[in-house]
Amino acid sequence: MNKLENPIDSDIAGPAPRHQTTQVKVGNVAVGGGAPIVVQSMTNTDTADIDGTIAQVAALARAGSEMVRITVDREEAAAAVPHIRDGLAKRGITTPLIGDFHYIGHKLLAAYPACAEALAKYRINPGNVGFKDKRDTQFADIIEIANKNSKPVRIGANWGSLDQELLTRLMDENAASADPRDVRAVTREAMVQSALLSAARAEELGMPKDRIILSAKVSAVQDLIAVYQDLASRSDYAIHLGLTEAGMGTKGIVASSAALGILLQQGIGDTIRISLTPEPGGDRTREVQVGQELLQTMGFRTFVPLVAACPGCGRTTSTTFQELASSIQSFIRDEMPNWKSKYPGVEELNVAVMGCIVNGPGESKHANIGISLPGTGEAPAAPVFVDGKKFRTLRGPTISADFKALVIDYIDQRYGQGAKVPAPAAE
Repeated sequence: MNKLENPIDSDIAGPAPRHQTTQVKVGNVAVGGGAPIVVQSMTNTDTADIDGTIAQVAALARAGSEMVRITVDREEAAAAVPHIRDGLAKRGITTPLIGDFHYIGHKLLAAYPACAEALAKYRINPGNVGFKDKRDTQFADIIEIANKNSKPVRIGANWGSLDQELLTRLMDENAASADPRDVRAVTREAMVQSALLSAARAEELGMPKDRIILSAKVSAVQDLIAVYQDLASRSDYAIHLGLTEAGMGTKGIVASSAALGILLQQGIGDTIRISLTPEPGGDRTREVQVGQELLQTMGFRTFVPLVAACPGCGRTTSTTFQELASSIQSFIRDEMPNWKSKYPGVEELNVAVMGCIVNGPGESKHANIGISLPGTGEAPAAPVFVDGKKFRTLRGPTISADFKALVIDYIDQRYGQGAKVPAPAAE
């Protein structure tokens, strides 16, 4: 057998060092500068619907969104913003609100100073902040208001609303070049230039670098990777990542995870959003959960205890382990908002719910607490392992309920005030 020419290094692999960016404070949240990567989301309510928007922001915040963006598209929405902020504060929610402005943001911020004050950050799209002669003045108006209120801005270029004058100029220059580039490459360059030129202009208008975040969103995975690699190599502004119009369901999850996962592994990105199209009547908080799971599975942050479960096979014709894994996982996520203060460190917990004897005992031993349920034809007994040692064997029709009770007891004893893990019991 031939030796490999390039044997794999035995050291544990990890992400590249984080791209060094300037830290920006968005309300009570730090973005960039080595701070933990932030998960954010966006409402899809009519912002003028104060109660509906408060309810959705509260749900997103409870799910773990550390910043929430809201649409500010007309006077009624701008007028509602301070009431939304105040309503959230009454619920004890201080999650920073980001105002998403297009076309008339300069007018709304000027006409509604309470809105300008209530928002923690303004999002500006350089592709539609203004057109022709009005572009510079309207952009300057927003920056002036942001400076007056000491608010940061996100300058977010977008593939679907790119500065057409800039794009046309670059396309013309490319056509006249002796070695023209691909049209998509030129479009990506226009994205990067749009963001960087706007940021430079903001600094000229007196905005410090530590109040500027950049993004350059596209909907194609490979283009997104390329444009952000270029943007990161040419600046040290804090960077927001997101695959725009990612899509619905598994398509949106896979596309976003593929694109953002590669960039995060390369050390690029200070804040992320998973832009999922919700199913009709679907839960908006799904995008927060996916963002958290992406960061946690890659080892960047921990948010909730992990539940490892086998996929099932012909040895696991019973649905017991599937039902138990789902029940435990849902229970943990639902309880996490309460557990954060009650059980410090509980997000590091690992639970295993396995379906048969093949990998069940081994996987369960690797977890803090795990159970190996009987597979098809196996004895109707389920050994439970605690911190690598056999703790108890469960039998009978109440296995699921009994294991759930053991998980709760383990959490209380390990992460509660007593912080005492139960010792394995002899069988």
